[in-house]
Amino acid sequence: MDPIILAGLMVTGLGAGVLGALFGLGGGIIFVPVLMLVFGLAPTEAVAISLIGIIAGSVGASTVFVDKGLSNVRLGLLLEITTATGAIIGAVVATYLEDWILMVVFSVIVYFSGYRMLRNPEKIVQPAEGADGRFAFNYSDEATGESVDYEVQNVKGGMALCTVAGMISSMTGVGGGMVKVPLMNIYMHVPMKAASATSSYMIGITAFSGAITYFLGGQVLLEYAAGIAIGAFLGALAGTYLTRRIQARHLRKYFSVVVFIMATLVLLQAVGIL
Repeated sequence: MDPIILAGLMVTGLGAGVLGALFGLGGGIIFVPVLMLVFGLAPTEAVAISLIGIIAGSVGASTVFVDKGLSNVRLGLLLEITTATGAIIGAVVATYLEDWILMVVFSVIVYFSGYRMLRNPEKIVQPAEGADGRFAFNYSDEATGESVDYEVQNVKGGMALCTVAGMISSMTGVGGGMVKVPLMNIYMHVPMKAASATSSYMIGITAFSGAITYFLGGQVLLEYAAGIAIGAFLGALAGTYLTRRIQARHLRKYFSVVVFIMATLVLLQAVGIL
């Protein structure tokens, strides 16, 4: 492979890895268009390599986030059950709907989520005395030096809504992190840092099942995947460093700006401008 192409793939992975670790968004919305428009890959090849990059970024972020107690593994695995179910349902529903309808619905939901995160202050519920502790967690916030204790709320409702997040992700091909992070933060009252770290952990599990399918089908271009994966892994490590040192209220604002931009790009694609 040409060294310039390899360097370009690594830089692409690096940027997507940083954003993925910061906000729990994966990187598919960056990987796929860049691989198609810049590197000239077919859509199927771009999606396959994108999944490899998402896995690498998730592994890089999770090695740090799980060790630091930011990734809520128990909650992530629980929500992943309904997210995966929703993804299967979404794949079926998508065959009956026009692409532009799916993209418009996705954009509206993401705009609303971003607006709520900007307008509503973060609410952290302290663990109640005498509770069974199944959904009570804590982590050390390196930005403030404080220990953050929280109890996850509305678990059953959150699981149900994650089914919708999985459907939207599957139907639009855009990572469900843009829906799951606001869902955990606003509705389930998971602190922003824990929500984004948990989303990063979940995204890797979801992407792995899809990547296996593409790999067995021979659609993964290994040299391209290697460049993307190396960059995504390193970028995720850098992203975890930034996440741990940014105050939560700033992280929420930055997240809202990023999802507004992504939702706008999806909307422009839906109306045929992009």
